[in-house]
Amino acid sequence: MAGPLYTARPGLDDIVIGDSAISLVAGETGGLTYRGYDIQDLAVETPYESVVHLLLAGSPPAEHPPAELVRALAARRTLPPEAQHVRDALDPVTPPMDALRTLISALGNGQYPYPPTVEQGYELIARAPTLLAGFVRRSRRQPLVEPDPSLGHVANYLWMLSGVRPTTEQVRALEGYFILLADHGMNASTFALRVVLSTNSDLFAGATAAMAALKGPIHGGAPARVAEMLDAIGTAERAGSWIAERLAKKELLYGFGHRAYKTDDPRAVRLHAIAREVADRRRLELAERVEEEALAALRRARPNARLFTNVEYYSAVVLEAVGLPRELFTPTFALARTTGWVAHALEQSVANRLIRPDVRYTGPTGLRWPRPGSPPT
Repeated sequence: MAGPLYTARPGLDDIVIGDSAISLVAGETGGLTYRGYDIQDLAVETPYESVVHLLLAGSPPAEHPPAELVRALAARRTLPPEAQHVRDALDPVTPPMDALRTLISALGNGQYPYPPTVEQGYELIARAPTLLAGFVRRSRRQPLVEPDPSLGHVANYLWMLSGVRPTTEQVRALEGYFILLADHGMNASTFALRVVLSTNSDLFAGATAAMAALKGPIHGGAPARVAEMLDAIGTAERAGSWIAERLAKKELLYGFGHRAYKTDDPRAVRLHAIAREVADRRRLELAERVEEEALAALRRARPNARLFTNVEYYSAVVLEAVGLPRELFTPTFALARTTGWVAHALEQSVANRLIRPDVRYTGPTGLRWPRPGSPPT
C-alpha cells in the first residue's frame, strides 16, 4: 500500500513545529523582539544579565539586573575538575569552535538529569566563556586568567581572554553584540537543541548539538568570511570592480541575504550603529562602501530578490574592533546564544513531545531478496 501523501518542504520552509513565547522574528517588517521587547531598545546600554533574566524568567529588563542572578552567574564561572582535564587534554591546534563543542560536552558528566533547570542553565551560560578563554590561552602558551567575580559577564570574558581590563567602549560594544545574538527564533542550532531535548536528553547534550549546528558557515560561521572579504577588497575604490568579478564567477558575497528577513535585519542595523562607535574609521568606511556596492550589484543581478545586509556583516566589524581574532568570531556567537538555548530547553521541557518529522520516500518498492540458489529478480 502506498503511504500517505506529503508535501515535501526542503529546509522545512513555512513549517511551524510548535509555539514559543521567547522571541518573535518578524521577517516581513524587519523586527525582532524578546518576550515582547524590541531588540533595538534592549541593545542600547542594557546589561547582558538583564537580558538573561528576561529570556529565562520573562522578567522585564532593568538597568540593574537582579543581584541574585548576577551572583549566580559569577559563582558558576569556575570549572569542575573533569572539564579542566578535557580542556588540558585537547590538542592546542584544535580550532576554537571545535574545542568549545567538545568542552561543552564535557560539562554533561551524567550529573544533570532531565528536565533542565534554570540552575543548569546558569552553569552553561557562566562556564562556556571560561572554557573558551582557558583553551585559547593554553593554546597560546599563556597562563590562565581566573574569572573575576567583580566583572560583568561580557567584561569577564574579555578579561579572561586577554588578561587586560577591557575598556568601557569594548564592553559596551560586545555587550550589545551579545544581546543582539542571544536568541533568534527557531534557527538551526536552536532547532537541533530542541530535537535533542525532546528525547528527554539533558541540557548539555542539547547544547553540544546546537554548537555542532552553529559551526556551519551558513549558520554561524560567516563573520570571519566577511572579514576575509573586506581584506581581499582592500580599499573602497576597489569595491565595485571586486564585487562585479565575484558575481560574474557566481561566487558568494558574505554578509548579505537572510532566510527570515525580507527587509533590513534589525540586528544588522544596530550593529552598524555600534560599529560607528568603536571601529577603525578606515575599516568602517571600507565596510560601508562594500555594503553599498554589493547591495546595488545584487539587486541588479536579482531584481526580484529582497536582499539586505544580514547580522554577520557588521558583526565582523564590531568583533574586530573589540580585539577578537577571527577564529573566535563563531565561538563568541555561541557564547552569546547560550542564553537563548537555555530558554528554549526550558520551554521545550514544559510541554514536551518527541520531535519526529517524516520524509517522503522516493526509493523503489516491491523488490524481493532472492532465495539461495534462485536467480535474482
